[in-house]
Amino acid sequence: MSDLAKLPVTVITGFLGSGKTTLVRQLMQNPGGRRLAVIVNEFGDVGVDGDILKSCAIPDCPAENIMELANGCICCTVADDFIPTIEALMALDPRPDHILIETSGLALPKPLLKAFDWPDIRSKITVDGVIALADAEAVAAGRFAPDVARVDAQRLADDSIDHETPLSEVFEDQISCADIILLTKPDLAGPAGVARAKEIIAAESHRAIPVVEVAEGVIDPRIILGLEAAAEDDIDARPSHHDGADDHEHDDFESIVVDIPEITDPADLVSAIERLANDHNILRIKGYAAVTGKPMRLLVQAVGARVRHQFDRPWQPGEARAGRLVVIAEHHDINADVIRAALSAVRAEAAE
Repeated sequence: MSDLAKLPVTVITGFLGSGKTTLVRQLMQNPGGRRLAVIVNEFGDVGVDGDILKSCAIPDCPAENIMELANGCICCTVADDFIPTIEALMALDPRPDHILIETSGLALPKPLLKAFDWPDIRSKITVDGVIALADAEAVAAGRFAPDVARVDAQRLADDSIDHETPLSEVFEDQISCADIILLTKPDLAGPAGVARAKEIIAAESHRAIPVVEVAEGVIDPRIILGLEAAAEDDIDARPSHHDGADDHEHDDFESIVVDIPEITDPADLVSAIERLANDHNILRIKGYAAVTGKPMRLLVQAVGARVRHQFDRPWQPGEARAGRLVVIAEHHDINADVIRAALSAVRAEAAE
């Protein structure tokens, strides 16, 4: 089988809350004439993103073309999960024209690229391109270090000291592996923030990489699909902090799942999430809640203290009207008792 006959796969990577799911939804709805399939890999065992995508399936990307791998890094479970999932998608009739892989926000893309060299699939699929999303506001604010000014001062005092945090390594690895970088939420960053974010990305890039501003995931699919990068054959040009290691650590991050009953006011939940983010360095909270008297499910997406929520779909007949939230933080910041107590306070306020 020639390279031209290989099924193209686009890897979509990016930090927590950078807009990957929003981008995939836009591509599903505007596929540029392609029949798409999607693999969603999430950190935590609640399939929020997969559920979101299945709810907006269309004929060019029906629900059966959307597969979810939860609670496990896709590149660490190649034989058990990734290969069978790829094979299942390729066996669909009609077969997809293009596969999108939305990685976890904590995933390192380079080990995933190496998986494409597995004998079972290397003659059948190719990495058309790696697309990295970066939140312009977060990058401009330097949120990849706990105290940027102090780190800079220490580095100036002793350039042999490495004070990079796990978050910075994830961000840098994603940028280094990319063929195109999409700078998301430029409206929140403003012109100065966008300019600063571009400077930071350029400093972290080991080669010239196009940077495109994108709002709400809206982009012409011709810009990011059909790149023919064959990234699996270009791995050496994509340096990583973990080069030479046999595996990579996910112990730096942890997630817990919190079940919550119906609430009366979404504002109570938003306030609790904001307090958790500010007081306990929570990176990401995503999930859904049931609001008393409302027939639709409330979708909740938080990046740090920035919380977005909307009613996304009706509750299904027989479906329990209860909420579930995935909370993600660095391992040393996760305190399950504190997190559950904070969300229990929402329940108490709602019950009064």
